[in-house]
This record gives sequence, structure tokens and C-alpha cells, in this order.
Amino acid sequence: MISFTVITIIIGFMLAIQFQSVKKPVVRDTRDTWELREDLQKEMELQSKLIREIRSNEEKLANYETERTQGQEQTLRNTLEELKEEAGLTDVSGPGVKIELDLIDNALIFDQGQQMLSPELLRRLLNEINMYGAKHVSIGGQRVINTTVIREIAGETKINGRSLRNFPVEILVITEDMKTARNLYNRMLVSNASEEFFIDNLKMTVLEPQLKITIPAYEDSIRIRNIEPVKSDKGGN
Repeated sequence: MISFTVITIIIGFMLAIQFQSVKKPVVRDTRDTWELREDLQKEMELQSKLIREIRSNEEKLANYETERTQGQEQTLRNTLEELKEEAGLTDVSGPGVKIELDLIDNALIFDQGQQMLSPELLRRLLNEINMYGAKHVSIGGQRVINTTVIREIAGETKINGRSLRNFPVEILVITEDMKTARNLYNRMLVSNASEEFFIDNLKMTVLEPQLKITIPAYEDSIRIRNIEPVKSDKGGN
């Protein structure tokens, strides 16, 4: 009888343990499922946030690249325009001074022969103008650039291949600012160039500085000689 009781107790105890072992996993699985759902939801929200941030950063980067490219292009355009201006390939305007070279009165002419503007005197005048702050210059409507040649051909003074036979010959000078223009004006008023031209039966008139003077672009093509493109070193050295 005692053995039966003991056996019954043992069997009951085992059943209780089995019941607990079956029941507890169900509770744990239910709790873990909700936790997994919450964790998954959090991960999805975090992923969405990261995706939004990535897209935002990509847009910012794309905008930055666009702005940088446009900025580089604009810088190149500005540099090109500056180079063209310095080379004399564009019209320019700015403060400056106008100088006129004209024939003096017939009664004062020492030599009644045909009057010609001396290329030597003109070159001296140009050098003096440049020394006193000239930035851009035109003579007789011809833009003066680095390759400009003033010389006598067949009894005529020519600049850029164009004759300076019609008087008055107008010289336009553009300076950096009005202060430089006034200084140039004052310098030219006391210049010896006036006396030198007078000896050649020409008078030099220096007009008051102006806020805006326009000088035309160089008309001809600029020829560059003895220049070859640089060959790139494919080896990288």
C-alpha cells in the first residue's frame, strides 16, 4: 500500500513537472513574440530614419557638386573674360582721358608740305601714357595691344596696318580709376610731348578726365607663333 502511494506521488510529481515544462514555454514564446515585434518595429523605424538621412545627404552632396561645378564653370568664364579683356579682344569702358592730335593753324606751319604724324613721336607718347597709369589705349580707333606695331609705310604712319592720315587723331586712354585719370591728365598737361608735336606742326590737346570712356576691341585675329601644346606625361612622373 505504501509502495502504491509512493508510486502515485512520484507519478503526480512528474506530471506536475511536465505540465510546468509545457506551460512555461507558451508564456515565454508569447512574450518573446511581442518583444520581437516591438524590436522589429524599432528596427524598421530606425532603418527608415537612416534611409531618409542618407537620401538627404545624397541630395545635399548632389547640390554641392552642382554648385561646385557651376562655380568652377563661372570662374573659368570670368577668367576667360579677364584674359580676353587684357588681350584687347573685348570693348572696354571706364574712367580715363582723351587726347587729340591735330594740325596747327596754317599761318603757324613751318613747313607747308604734307603733314604726317611721326611714328617715333607717337610711340614716345604711348610710352609716357603707359608710364602714368594707362590700362587700355586706342589710337585713331585702333586698339593698342602687346603686338601692336606703329611704323611708317610708304610715307604714312600706320598702326595695326591702318593709316593715320586723317586729323584730328583721337587717343583714348582708360585708367583704373578717376584718381589715376586726373593724375594722367595733369602729367600730360606739362609733358614735353606737346612741344615735340608742335615742332612737327601738330598740336596736342588733353581733355578733362571723364567718368566713362569706351575703347573698341582689337579688330584683327591675334596670331601666336612658336607655341606648341604641352604633351601630358602618361606615366604620371
